[in-house]
Amino acid sequence: MATDPARRPPTIDPTAAARWRRLAPAEGSPWLHEEIGRRMEDRLQWIKAQPRTWADWAPLRGGLEAHELVARRYRDAASYVIEPEAALAAKTGEALAAPWWSARRWQGGKARFDAPSEDGVDLLWANMSLHMAADPEALISQWHKLVATDGFLMFSCLGPDTVRELRALHARLGWPAAGHEYTDMHDWGDMLVHAGFAEPVMDMERIVLTWATPEAALAELRTLGRNLHPGRFPALRGKAWHKALKGALPELAPAEGGNGHIALTFEVIYGHAFKPTPRVSLSAESAVSLREMRSMLQRGRPGA
Repeated sequence: MATDPARRPPTIDPTAAARWRRLAPAEGSPWLHEEIGRRMEDRLQWIKAQPRTWADWAPLRGGLEAHELVARRYRDAASYVIEPEAALAAKTGEALAAPWWSARRWQGGKARFDAPSEDGVDLLWANMSLHMAADPEALISQWHKLVATDGFLMFSCLGPDTVRELRALHARLGWPAAGHEYTDMHDWGDMLVHAGFAEPVMDMERIVLTWATPEAALAELRTLGRNLHPGRFPALRGKAWHKALKGALPELAPAEGGNGHIALTFEVIYGHAFKPTPRVSLSAESAVSLREMRSMLQRGRPGA
């Protein structure tokens, strides 16, 4: 019997994924994450809902500048930061703290690090996290609990065509997979619905980055993620392998125009979905939580 693609076991080593989550970015949020966050923030103009509360999921890696953009858009909304890794909470707080002389102090609401209300937030912003989760369905379910009824989730992640040139290079040279598999946007939509979200809207674009040298390309790739594939090479690579990789990149991933430059494709998936009023199946005797009861009595989305 065929397996539903949305229900397939993740092709990610959970231990390696946990190690990556605890690793703080060495030089701030990655440039690509900030650029994707900027593009995702621009999409907010098409959403009529005006959140009264919003939360940013893991902004230290997801994008500190993107956090500021959302804060400026929703100046009057209460802002929360959710850092799932306790080891990164202090560093995130320091990064988002505005000095006394900074205009950021009045450009958007000051972020809070305490837990949001039990009723949830009107917007949960999650930039560039989902594709590195060992159990993405569990993460989406966690996000669903954090979103208020009639609130919405806004997220981005990488898709299957990401670094396809590097994957082809590894396959051609007979090396283990260059990275774990990324999920198609249609499967993300199925997972959102399965978790209880409604009206998921997904779209995708491809961004091609170029570098002048293999060293520059590999240095930036290290800021974006790790190979979490369970079948990845299990030990440290040697100098000979590293030399072979750098030699093959300009040939097998050439940028347009040549000159030894390297080009890699990144498939970026954007998605948003609303959390509808919960539907409770009633029987002769039914139990309904206080939060669900309040949600069922509420009407209309924020700002509708």
